[in-house]
Order: sequence, then C-alpha cells, then structure tokens
Amino acid sequence: MFVNLRRIHKIQIARLLTTALVLCVVMVCWEDLDHHVVSHVRSYSYRYLVNNYNFLNSTYTLDTDGHRRSIGNSLDSSSPLYPYLISQSDKCDSSDDVLLLLFVKSAPQNFDRRNNIRETWGNEDYIRQKLNANVKVVFVLGVHPDISERKQSQRLVESENRIHKDIIQQNFMDTFHNLTTKLIMQFDWAAKYCAKAKFVMSADDDIFVHMPNMVRYLNGLEEKHVENFWVGHVHRGAPPIRRKESKYYVSVELYPWPCYPDYTAGAGYVVSGDVAAKIHQAMQILNSSMYIDDVFMGICAQAVGVSPQDYVFFSGEAITRYHPCIYAEMITSHGHADDVKELWKEATDPEVEEMTKGFLSSLYCTTVKAALLCLPHHRDTYGCLGALT
Repeated sequence: MFVNLRRIHKIQIARLLTTALVLCVVMVCWEDLDHHVVSHVRSYSYRYLVNNYNFLNSTYTLDTDGHRRSIGNSLDSSSPLYPYLISQSDKCDSSDDVLLLLFVKSAPQNFDRRNNIRETWGNEDYIRQKLNANVKVVFVLGVHPDISERKQSQRLVESENRIHKDIIQQNFMDTFHNLTTKLIMQFDWAAKYCAKAKFVMSADDDIFVHMPNMVRYLNGLEEKHVENFWVGHVHRGAPPIRRKESKYYVSVELYPWPCYPDYTAGAGYVVSGDVAAKIHQAMQILNSSMYIDDVFMGICAQAVGVSPQDYVFFSGEAITRYHPCIYAEMITSHGHADDVKELWKEATDPEVEEMTKGFLSSLYCTTVKAALLCLPHHRDTYGCLGALT
C-alpha cells in the first residue's frame, strides 16, 4: 500500500495554519471572550456546583465607628444617612391602603422623563379612578453633580416639587457611583413614611410600567398573602467585572468572590412589604461600599434569607418587542426615554385586550410571541418562556 506523502504534508500544513488562525483570533478577542463566556461559566459553576457560599464577611459589616464607608463621590462619607432636602412625609397617610409604593430613580436634570411618567403610567389619579388601586409614585434624587450648575438645578427641582409634590431628595451627588446611596434612601423613606405599603418597587426613569397589568398582577399576589417576595428579571451567577475601563468595574479588594449573589436587574423590581422592612434592617448593618445598587440589593437579600424570583414579563436592561400580543402581558420594559407616551397609548388601547381573547387569538399570540421572543441574540428582555405563558 502506497502513502501519498504530498497529500499528508498538505493536510498537516492546513491543520497547522487553522490552529494558528484560531489561536490568533482567541488572543485578539480574549478580553471579550473572557468577559462574555469564560468568566460567566467559571462564576456560575463556582456558585452552583462547587461552593454555595453566603457572600458575606467582615468586609460587608459596618466600620467600628458605626458608619458606612464612603461611596463614590459622596458629599459626606462619614454619615450613614444624608439629610433630606425634600421629603413627602405625608405622601402615605397612616390610614391609606397602599397597594404599591413606587420609587423612580431619576437625575435632577431629567425633568422631561419625570413629566412623561406623570402623564402616563405614573399618573396616580388615573390609577385610582380607572384601576381602583392606591399606588404612590415618588421620584428619588440626589443633587446635581456639577457644582457650577447645582444652584440653578436645585431651584428648578424645588419649583417642580411645589407643583407635583412627588420628589424625594437627599444631599448627595447624583452619580452612578452613588446609586447604592439612592437605594438606601428609598428603603429608609419607605420605613419611615410608608411602612404599611403592601409592595415596594424600585425603577429607573427610562422604564415603562404597564400599570393595568401591574395592578392586576399585584392584586393576585395580595390575595395569596405572599411573603418573602422579590420579583424581577433575575441575574444568576453573574461575575464581577474586573476590567478597570468598565463602568461596572469592581476590584478584588472591594468584592473578593468570583460571582455575585442572585439579584434582579435594577431597571425595575418589586418586593413585598415584609421584605422591604427586612432589607431596610440589613442596610443598617451592611457596608454600602458596593456602588452597583442591584448587586448591593442582592447582598442585603442574601443576608436576610430572601431569594429573587424570575418573572418573564419583567424586562432586564433591554427594550421589549412592540406588539399587541406582548402588550397584553407586559409588566415592565426598559430603555424608554423618548417613546413613553406613544407606547402608553398603544399598550393600553382597549383593542389590545379584545385582540387577545379567545382560543384562536391565544394560538395566534403564542405563535407571534415565539417568533418575537425565541431569538438567541435578544438578551435582557422577555425570554422564550414568555411565548408559553
């Protein structure tokens, strides 16, 4: 039997070149590959297969003087709480039967976003009259981070509040690295002024909340008398980002573990009233140096034994698909800075409910949702499970 040496030589060269090409691509793209694949596989495996740890040690307790460590660019890093500049202490009357206390995280300069919310899904009069529900909507702010603009910005915020009486503000700089400060502010205010609220929600000011569906959903939960309840778009086994150029960079010194506890996307999530009280208590004893607020929420929840529940129609960091079959079940959608009014008009159109009634309509919507949601490149929005819900 004869062996074609020339053919073997060519095959070996082809294999060598292919291997070299693959190695080159891996080397060039390693940072993205590590961020999106390797680190997630490593952290997820460690979290659920190797060691189910509790994510807490002395790093996450208060300093010996009883103060939280500084967070970002805080105005006063020695104080565990910042003074209120604006507060709505009578927003929730003690006799009010509040279904939902909804905090909207906003920046001082985002006047248009707040007004759009007031005119659409955050309109308390509409919710009370049309949905027969008592929902309190408040906007939580720090102060303008630019000292040259702060005085004028503050005058505008105070003027806005005199008209709408729905702004809560503390004296810290409103920056990304102070989001945990804003989270603490929310649960502190809830404990002081609206402790009887059945549910508490935290949301960004570019989120869309389908309030009729939200009220229907929460009424169903209230009938079941749910406790230890925390729902949203859940991130499981997510790794800390160690690349210093990233906005979400977290050092090993700040957070030594290879993955975060389970947490919900900060864009919008809901907790039951008893969980809000427990989280508030945890925040009194845990170090708030973790400036990624949704991760800090996960740490606090881990400390009090509360686990997040995933509900498919809570969006993550992405915009949901536009279609009446989606509107019929949507709860939240993220990334709506400019189209809130248009989406509100479309999503709450009475024809949406009519279009989705009956067996044939249900079958049609299942097909449509499968086509819209079961796409692998769509991340952080409704998952494929939504097609079957």
